[in-house]
Amino acid sequence: MIQSLEIHHVSLTVTNLEDAKHFYRKIVGLKEIERPNFDFPGAWYAIGSQQLHLIVLPTSQTIRKDKSPSSREGHFAIRVKDYHETLSWLKQNNVDVLEKPNSASGFAQIFCADPDGNLIELNVDQQDM
Repeated sequence: MIQSLEIHHVSLTVTNLEDAKHFYRKIVGLKEIERPNFDFPGAWYAIGSQQLHLIVLPTSQTIRKDKSPSSREGHFAIRVKDYHETLSWLKQNNVDVLEKPNSASGFAQIFCADPDGNLIELNVDQQDM
């Protein structure tokens, strides 16, 4: 039997590394960390004790054609400190969002997409709003 401990990283494919790096660094606020010298471009980011890995692959089968936010397609979630502050920041930076403050999940959720349409959920416990 596999005894899982935690998610180590999530990998996403992107088409334009500079656009993706700008989004994850400047908009989402992630810290870029050292990445091995692979023979393909990409970037790694720390999210708490987990990581996000970006891989440049313009021919990827996972890049969404529709870049609009959705809560029902594959995504990863980041727990944020403040729902309203996060929502305000995304709107100030002209990021298209889907707001679900009263989700049945028990989390107040904000969904958005990176420049390639990779979906991100930003959330807090509803009781912490």
